[in-house]
Amino acid sequence: MAIEGALQDVSLADICQLLGMGMKTGCLSITDRSNFGYIYFGKGRVIHASVLDRPDRLGELLVRNHIITRKDLSSAMERQALEKGKRLGELLVEQDAITEEKLQFYIQMQIEEAVYHLFTWSQGSFHFDSDQAPDEDGIFLVNVPPEALLMEGARRVDEWSQVEKKIPSFDIVFQLDKHPDEAEEDVELTKDQKKVLPFVDGVRTVDEIVNEAGLVEFETGKALYALILAGFVSRAGERSTEEETGGDEALQQHLNLGIAFYRSGMLEDATREFEHALEIDPKQGRANFMLGLMAFRQGGLEEAVQRFASMPDPLRDSYAVQRNKALALELLGRYDEALEALDTASLAKPDEQDLHLARGILFLKARDVARSLDSLRQYRTSPGVKKPSPAYYAYTVLASAVAGDLDYAAAVGREGMGLYPESGPILVNTGAVLERRGEVETAEALYKRAVAGKSPPAQAHKNLGDQAYAHGDLDGARVQYEKAVKLAPRLGDDVYLRLGTMAYKDKDRDVALLLWRRALALNPNNEAVRSNLEMLSG
Repeated sequence: MAIEGALQDVSLADICQLLGMGMKTGCLSITDRSNFGYIYFGKGRVIHASVLDRPDRLGELLVRNHIITRKDLSSAMERQALEKGKRLGELLVEQDAITEEKLQFYIQMQIEEAVYHLFTWSQGSFHFDSDQAPDEDGIFLVNVPPEALLMEGARRVDEWSQVEKKIPSFDIVFQLDKHPDEAEEDVELTKDQKKVLPFVDGVRTVDEIVNEAGLVEFETGKALYALILAGFVSRAGERSTEEETGGDEALQQHLNLGIAFYRSGMLEDATREFEHALEIDPKQGRANFMLGLMAFRQGGLEEAVQRFASMPDPLRDSYAVQRNKALALELLGRYDEALEALDTASLAKPDEQDLHLARGILFLKARDVARSLDSLRQYRTSPGVKKPSPAYYAYTVLASAVAGDLDYAAAVGREGMGLYPESGPILVNTGAVLERRGEVETAEALYKRAVAGKSPPAQAHKNLGDQAYAHGDLDGARVQYEKAVKLAPRLGDDVYLRLGTMAYKDKDRDVALLLWRRALALNPNNEAVRSNLEMLSG
C-alpha cells in the first residue's frame, strides 16, 4: 500500500486514523523540508516514533526529568559500548538506576511526544512504506492504538495554535518582568509554571528552558504562554541557535537530514543537505559517499565513480566504497577497473565470500568464462555460504552454457529453481539452456512463469517474442517485444530490427524508420539494419 501526499491537503491525524483502521504495518515518513519524522505502525497500532534532531532521546529524557543522574547515564552508555546488542534502558534497569515500570512509562511518553510534535506540522509531505520496520539499534517498541493519540493530539494542536502566537520560535529569549510573589493578588502557579519560572532570566532561549526544566516542548510553551498573558514574563529578544551552532554540530545536522531524505527516496533534498555538509567540510567522507550512491541510483555512473575515487583516506579503500565503485564501473563496461576495485575491497574484508560471486559475474561479462566459473565455484564452496544466492545460480547457468556444458547448466538451473522458484533470471537462463537442448515447450513454460512474477525480466518477454516470431505469430511477437523494450529500452538491436520489420510489413514506414534507427544507435555495425534504412531512403 503506497500512501503519499501533502500535509496541506490532509492532516497527519487523518492519515494515522486511516492506517489504524486499515490495520497497516510500515513506516510513515513526514518532512517539513527542514526536519524529518517517522511513525512506525504494527497492525494498525503505533509501535515507535521519532523526530530527527529532536532532544528526546531516552537517556536525555530521563536525566532532564531527574529520574536518573548524568553519572548513571554515562555508566550505562559505557557498558552499552562493550555489551553489543543490549539496550540502554535494559542496562539502566540492571544497574538499579530505574525500575522496569518507570522505564516503560518514559519510553511511551517519549514516543507519544514525538507523535504529538508531528501533529503540529501543517506544511510538508508524507509517504507510507508498507512492511518497513525500525532498523535502529537499541530502540524500544510500544503498542499504542492511534485513537488514544488522536484526541490528545487534536487538543494540543488547538492549544498550540494559540501558544505560537506568543512563542513563534524556540530561539526567543524571555525575561521576568515581575515575580508572581510580588503580585497584588495571590497567584497559584501550576507545577509546570513553577518549573519554568527559575530559568526565565533574559539569557536562556525557550529551547534551553525546555532542557533545563525537564519538560517537553508543549508543556514548556504552555507554561510560558500563561506567564506571558499574566504579565509576569515578556520577550527580551531572540538568539539564533543556528548562529551559535558549531561547525561539527551543523555538519552532523546536515548529514542526519540528508540520510533521512535519502531513506525516503527524496534524493533532491538529500543532495542539498549533503552539499551543505561539504561546504562546511569539503573532505567529509560520509557526504561524498552518499552523493556517490545517489548518483549511482540516478544513472550518473561517471559521477559516482568520481565521488568514490575522491573519498579521503582511509575511507577511499573501505569495503563499502570500493564495492560500490566496482558496481558503477561494471555498469560502465570498465571490467578491468571494476576487478581492481574488488581486489582493493578484499583487502578490507578478506573473508567476504560475496566478492567471489562479484568476480565471477565480472569475468563472465569480460568474456573470460574459465575464470568466471572458477570464481563462481570458489563462492559456492566458501564456508560461509550455506544457501547460494539467486545471482549465483543465474550466472552459473549462463557461464556453463557459454562454456558448452549444457547438461551441467540445466542441472544447476533446476537446483536454483528449487530454492528460488520465482527468480526471473534463473527461470530465463534455465529456459534458454533447455531451448538450446530442444526442449522448447519446457523453455516456454519457464519464460511464462518468469513474466508472471512480481518483477518480470525483459529478457523473458524477448524470448517469448522470439519463439512467437519463429512460429510466424507476428502479433504475438510484437506484443512480447514491446513489453520487453518498455522494461529495458536498451535490451538489444535485434528486438528493434524485428519490430521495425513488422511495422514495415504493416506499411507503417515512419514507425519502421524510427525503430531501425534505434537499432542502429544500439549497434552501429548491424548491416541488416543499415540495408533496411538505405532501402527506405532510396
